[in-house]
Amino acid sequence: MRGRTTRRYGAGVYNAMTTPAAAGQPADPAETEASAEEFRAALGQLASGVVLLAVHDPEEGARGEDIGMTATAFLSVSLDPPLVLVSVREDSRMDDALDRVDHWAVSVLAAEQRVTAARFAMKGRVSDRLLFADLPHERGPASGAPLVSDALATVECRTEQRISAGDHVLLIGRVLSARLGRPSGGPLVYFRGQYRQLG
Repeated sequence: MRGRTTRRYGAGVYNAMTTPAAAGQPADPAETEASAEEFRAALGQLASGVVLLAVHDPEEGARGEDIGMTATAFLSVSLDPPLVLVSVREDSRMDDALDRVDHWAVSVLAAEQRVTAARFAMKGRVSDRLLFADLPHERGPASGAPLVSDALATVECRTEQRISAGDHVLLIGRVLSARLGRPSGGPLVYFRGQYRQLG
């Protein structure tokens, strides 16, 4: 039937004829959006894994500089090809570095590594040189970026796509290397504004 668009999403069906836009109805001018406080409170109920995102920026200093950032917005996207996604704040040091460097690494932190997560989440840092000096790590062969020792797992990536999303930038990376770390132990989890462990 003409004038009707139907798309399938999983087990559900989306019918474009049932949406206000398709029916020619204007958007409700009284429609509002959630406040920042409401947004944080609601999304704080979602438990997230914690990772250290790291990149080696060769343009910083004579021998380059390692830059790290704690992230909770990290997820797998595709198995074939292997893709992951990480979110970074727009115009942050990490965003600036990843705009120049397209290889980076992610270490999945264990429950015992909450101090590492807290240190790399501190705001206002000028350099991460001292933080990495105190952090046991090795340099990833595929990315040149630091990989945290005793992390649950590490992945090294090459940026495939950058997507602007509000006050953040989403980076989709092709996984060049994926390795398991420690054979046992639980993950570090971020829930209701605090680092926690399972159990």
